[in-house]
Amino acid sequence: MPIIGCPCEVCHSADPRDKRLRSSVLVEYHGQTILVDAGPDFRMQLLREGVSHLDGILLTHKHKDHTGGLDDVRSLNYIDRKAVEIYCEEEVLRCLKNDYAYAFAEHKYPGAPEWHVHLIDERPFRLVPSSETGVLEWVHDKGYFFRRPDGSLVPSDNAVVEAPHDHPDIVPIRGWHAEMPVLGFRFGPIAYLTDMSRLPDSEMEKLRDLEHVTLNTVSYHPHHSHFSLSEAVALAGKIGARHTWLTHLSHTFPTHGQFEKQLRQLCRDMGVDSDVRPAFDGLVIES
Repeated sequence: MPIIGCPCEVCHSADPRDKRLRSSVLVEYHGQTILVDAGPDFRMQLLREGVSHLDGILLTHKHKDHTGGLDDVRSLNYIDRKAVEIYCEEEVLRCLKNDYAYAFAEHKYPGAPEWHVHLIDERPFRLVPSSETGVLEWVHDKGYFFRRPDGSLVPSDNAVVEAPHDHPDIVPIRGWHAEMPVLGFRFGPIAYLTDMSRLPDSEMEKLRDLEHVTLNTVSYHPHHSHFSLSEAVALAGKIGARHTWLTHLSHTFPTHGQFEKQLRQLCRDMGVDSDVRPAFDGLVIES
């Protein structure tokens, strides 16, 4: 928000909390800086928050509003002299190979984004950089190469490997975005779930004893691929986290201040004890 051309009160609100870029979250966990989703606003989000290093990018699903900014990792390639580590499911990788075919080409355009893709599934995993390839080195008019310990240069290849499952510390949460499987993620006492319209009961055990959980909602009314507001609040009560933050909000809801008041009343009416609030761009949660 605001939506292009929309004359509504929310889209014209002066409250900065009503100015929303695409949904993503930056997590500092176990000494690592992790981004969940990199939509078309990826560049502006990293600039706004002063981020110059990422240990990994986790992708929840293949939709462009969650993957459309990945070309801009080129700046991080240049700063860190490393490929950016991306963690996603096989179906998301297939979509990336289609949307970013130039990044996977045998003879890449010089300056194409450098990625290492780690395949994940519903099993817990950990972030591990692909160190065997060496340091990225720019060769003028030719692109990036890896400098091996013996001094030789080899072309970069955007390698695809399986994420390690030994000593895991990130727990994927399986949900459904209409008929599309998506993943949320748990980092210790915090979980981030977005773009879901259904969460199987089998996943609830993974969400016990949370301090914070983020859930998505786009409308008061039932939606084919997102939780409605009442569904999200009911799920918040079922999960039982101390705090629940709602994201992926649309201008269907009132301004931030009005919406906070509505949520307090709705939680009382539904008997939900969790502190449910609307998230906003730049929100910082410490746990």
